[in-house]
Amino acid sequence: MFRRRRGRHAADGREEELEAVEIEQDSGNGPWDAETVPADDVQRVDLGALRVPTLTDVELRVEANQQGQVASVVLTDGTSALELAAFAAPRTEGIWDEVRDELEAGIRADGGVVEHEHGEFGPELRAMVKVPDGSKQLLRFVGVDGPRWFLRATFTGAAAADPDAGPQLTESVRQVVVVRGDDAMPVRDPLPLQLPREVVEQAANQE
Repeated sequence: MFRRRRGRHAADGREEELEAVEIEQDSGNGPWDAETVPADDVQRVDLGALRVPTLTDVELRVEANQQGQVASVVLTDGTSALELAAFAAPRTEGIWDEVRDELEAGIRADGGVVEHEHGEFGPELRAMVKVPDGSKQLLRFVGVDGPRWFLRATFTGAAAADPDAGPQLTESVRQVVVVRGDDAMPVRDPLPLQLPREVVEQAANQE
C-alpha cells in the first residue's frame, strides 16, 4: 500500500541510507492517491475528497444535507456494509497506529471487546461494541496512511467477522481514490465531501 521512500545522502565522502520525509505509494493495489492513481477503466463516483468505485453487486449510499455536503459514505453488498471516511494527516508520518490505540481505548472504556488482527491492508481492529438498543455489534476497522491523508474503512455484517465474506467491499477499498487537495488542514480533520454537482442540481429542480 504505502511505504517510506528511502534515499541516499552523502556526508563526509560516505553514503548512507536515510528515510525520506514523505509517505509514498507503492505500485500495486490501492487505495490510491489522486496524484498517482493508474489509468484504469474503473467507474467512480466523484464525492470530492473521495472517488468511490461503482462495482458489481455493490450499492453506494450517501447521506448528505440540502447543500450537498456529505456526512457518510456507505457501501453495501447485501450481507455486509463498509463505511469510508478520509481525514487530513501529516506529510511525514502516518496516524493509523495512534488512531488505532485511541479506538481500542474508547471501545474498552465502553465495555467492548477488541482483538488485534493483521489483514490485507495491515494492522486491523476487530471489536464487539454495544449499540444504543442494548445489543452488540461486530465491527472491523481498517486504516490506510497515505500522502497527507488517512483513510478509515469500517466493516459491519459478515465481512466484519470474515474478510473473505465481502470480496467486493474489499475491492472497493482497493479501488477508492483519495483527493487530498493543497489546502492546509488540521491533522484529523475530515476531508470535505460533496455530492456530484449534477445530483445537487437535480434535487434542487425537484423541490
